[in-house]
Amino acid sequence: MYKIRTFTVVPAVPEPLARLRELAYNLWWCWNADARALFRRLDPELWDDVTGNPIQLLAHVSQHRLDQAAHDGGYIAGLQRVMETFDRYMTRDAWFQQKYPNFGRDSIAYFSMEFGIHECLPIYSGGLGILAGDHLKSASDLGIPLVGVGLLYRQGYFQQRLATDGWQIEDYPTFDFYQAPVTQEFDEHGQPIRIQVELGDQPLYAHVWRIQVGRVPLFLLDADIAENPHDLRDITSRLYGGDEEMRIRQEILLGIGGIRALDALKRRPAVCHMNEGHAAYLALERIRQCMDELKIDFGEAREAVMPGNVFTTHTPVPAGIDHFETPLLKKYMTHYLSTMNLSLAEFEAIGKVDAADPREQFSMAVLALRLAGMANGVSALHGHVSRKMWHNVWPGAPKEEVPITSVTNGIHTETWIAPEMAHLLDSYLGPSRVDRPEDDELWERVDDIPDVELWRVHERRRLALVAFSRRRLREQLRRRGAPPAEIKAAEECLDPEALTIGFARRFAPYKRGDLIFRNPERLLKLLSNVDRPVQFIFAGKAHPRD
Repeated sequence: MYKIRTFTVVPAVPEPLARLRELAYNLWWCWNADARALFRRLDPELWDDVTGNPIQLLAHVSQHRLDQAAHDGGYIAGLQRVMETFDRYMTRDAWFQQKYPNFGRDSIAYFSMEFGIHECLPIYSGGLGILAGDHLKSASDLGIPLVGVGLLYRQGYFQQRLATDGWQIEDYPTFDFYQAPVTQEFDEHGQPIRIQVELGDQPLYAHVWRIQVGRVPLFLLDADIAENPHDLRDITSRLYGGDEEMRIRQEILLGIGGIRALDALKRRPAVCHMNEGHAAYLALERIRQCMDELKIDFGEAREAVMPGNVFTTHTPVPAGIDHFETPLLKKYMTHYLSTMNLSLAEFEAIGKVDAADPREQFSMAVLALRLAGMANGVSALHGHVSRKMWHNVWPGAPKEEVPITSVTNGIHTETWIAPEMAHLLDSYLGPSRVDRPEDDELWERVDDIPDVELWRVHERRRLALVAFSRRRLREQLRRRGAPPAEIKAAEECLDPEALTIGFARRFAPYKRGDLIFRNPERLLKLLSNVDRPVQFIFAGKAHPRD
């Protein structure tokens, strides 16, 4: 019998460039322009082709080019400067260490179904994931002892193509973990860390992978392993793929499996943050652990762990919440609940507004609200909407006293500020702006920036947007088999001098992408103004089931 083995052949990175590989496996590079420039300099065209993925770049760049860079004094000096900055970043006492010097590591675990960190990691679909990714980056900058927990999808979220009639087509290319900044976790014996959860009476196994986001580790579970039957291997195939049965399987793996993965990694967080209701099962697993370790009942354990559970709700509409019918809960949760001496009816009562209503479905958001010590919406208005939407969870309480607060969504500034703008801000505000984004006095210095310099950067960014849009439109037309004349015309679409307004987000009715068409007469007037030209760019994906 022949033995078959798989080999991956990649160029050898010369010794002077050895730390490039270390840098490539830490996503710190994705918000440091100088680090990205190092990779781009090796092969600008290849860098664009691999979507800014440094692991793929180092795997496919020519050996000749690597050898050239190793003997380029300017390149080596640039690498040394970047690595000195990186080393300082990774070892410094950041804001959290200065303010709370006695806190231990891994005090907070942040659970999310998706994480948007960089385009080369297709494990996100929209704002929920982008917020989660920015949470990790900001925690890293601030030195907050946080770990992320999620799922590692083999196909992730779909890539969009447009048919000849403009209709969306979804493609699901396979994500090669070994061609991305992802590493597998092993135990002290050199074996892959493997966790187990129960899906009814059937075991599900998962391996654990890590993405290093600056100082913060993100641990992701992968069920596509040989120990699982084919139908269970598909659980981590696609983000938000499949039906309700697939969704409950994914959420059991995320919540229960995520806590067990942290245990296997010898990490026990004091606080677990549920980014939307998908992760609510983590609260159950924490209760089960507490019952086992302290030999107490469900009610006592629930009271003990609730203060360490935080829930962030995002959706403003009930239809956006995951709900499950009783038969699905019975199939997948009965065995697990028995380990806590909890009946299915008792469990359903926790996840329903009205346990006596047989028509009401089990809600993951209600489960999270009932098992969290703190809950919040993502803006002041959303907090108000959420208190109104969920006030029946606390019968008798006035709506204004419903315990759902609000924490307005923020961004990781260095991810979203263009390099040219960052350079300009550094020149007038100083590099300390990165560590003091909340300092109003510092930001008042923006008024010192000459208008002409600010406008020059703005114009360069608009030119880059127009060039990018033209290039993408040409690619779309070419894939759709458009006539050469139409492809040629795409090179002149959009006016680089016009006011350009972009609308780029997930396309769902409540996002109100069609709001601009509510007043067509005013829109026509705007678009036909020769003296003050205006143009709009729309971009986004619709959910395959929308």
